[in-house]
Amino acid sequence: MRDYVIITDSTSDLTHDLINELGITVIPMEFNVGDKSYLNYSDEREITYKEFYDLLRNGESSSTSLINTATFIDLFESALKEGKDVLYMGFSSGLSGTYNSSCIAAQTLQEKYPDSKIYTVDTLSASMGEGLLVYHAATRKNSGMNIDDLRDWVEDNKLKLCHWFTVDDLHHLKKGGRVSATAAFLGTMLNIKPVLHVDNEGHLIPVEKVRGRKISITTLLKMMEKTAIKPEEQTIFISHGDSLEEAEFLANLVREKLNVKDIKMNYIGPVIGSHSGPGTIALFFLGTER
Repeated sequence: MRDYVIITDSTSDLTHDLINELGITVIPMEFNVGDKSYLNYSDEREITYKEFYDLLRNGESSSTSLINTATFIDLFESALKEGKDVLYMGFSSGLSGTYNSSCIAAQTLQEKYPDSKIYTVDTLSASMGEGLLVYHAATRKNSGMNIDDLRDWVEDNKLKLCHWFTVDDLHHLKKGGRVSATAAFLGTMLNIKPVLHVDNEGHLIPVEKVRGRKISITTLLKMMEKTAIKPEEQTIFISHGDSLEEAEFLANLVREKLNVKDIKMNYIGPVIGSHSGPGTIALFFLGTER
């Protein structure tokens, strides 16, 4: 069996240590704060996550850029030249054009390397939801699963990857067109906190509105209680927009109510955080449906 590499994007929001432990390759995506451009590296070499969220809190605006085809060609080809096949697990096509760029790169290189396997999978996922799917895939690769079986496993299971979010500040959702200016204004005045999820098409969709921060966080747990598959056997992920204390509050609730096997936490990185803003809390797990 030929060796292969798993490649994903920095939107997967995996910690630097976990990336190294899993042996995967992560492409840093670009974001811009003010007039300065950065790459989203997991080791925070260009800007720390804390610094990024402080800039947003101080009124700076952040925008993002997709990964272009040339970047994918360079990275894929470096593996192919070493005699390795490629499995790329990409950021949801419902949120970015990045996945389409990867497909063009794969098609271009397949002609040049006809004996190699270059597979691209649209995870239809984001943040540590994408990361959790990659985590499961890398664990199976490291246990000996071949690239064809793994690609099929990811395709068969990606719509069981549940994403539940709540945001603290509606301004960032308004900027991204997720809520209207009126809804954002009234929601802020009335302390309304939306609960959102990523649907089967990979779009971020508002599901429920609750009043108060604590209730919004406990609602994430309730959503998990409805659909989680054998939670006591699961490693789940929680990500946060520089709001560790509240992420830990959610983690403690999940441990108490569902007795999960393990919980891994990290920041929501600057690419996703540009659109969700400070204070976002997100919960990811495998369920019967999204």
